[in-house]
Amino acid sequence: MLSETILKFVRFGIVGSIGFVIDFSITYLLKEKLKVNKFVANSFGFSLAVINNYLLNRYWTFQNYSPNVLKEFTLFFLACLIGLLLNNIVLYLLNEKANLSFYVAKIGSVFVVMLWNFIANYFYVFHQ
Repeated sequence: MLSETILKFVRFGIVGSIGFVIDFSITYLLKEKLKVNKFVANSFGFSLAVINNYLLNRYWTFQNYSPNVLKEFTLFFLACLIGLLLNNIVLYLLNEKANLSFYVAKIGSVFVVMLWNFIANYFYVFHQ
C-alpha cells in the first residue's frame, strides 16, 4: 500500500513537472510578450496545465478508467479551482508582500499547490 502510494506520488510529481513547464511557458508568454496582467496570465497558464494534468493523472498516475468522466473532471476541476485560489494567494503574498521576484514567488506557489493537489486527487477525485 505504502509503495503504491509512493509510486503514485512520484508519477504525480512527473505529471506536475510537465504541467509546471506548460504553466510557466504560457504565463511567461502572456505576461512578458503579450503584456497581459500577471494574475490573468498566471490563471491561464495554470488552467492549461490543469487540463494536461487531469488527463495524465487520470490514465497514468491513478490509472482510473471510471466511466464517470464528467463527474470526475468536475471534482478535479473544483480541486484545481481551490488550487488556483491558493496559487494566486501564495503568489500575491510572496511577490507583493515578501517582495520576492514574480517567478521565484510562482515557484513557491507551485510547491504549495502541488501538495494540496496530490492530497485532493489521491483521497477525493481518483479515490477508488
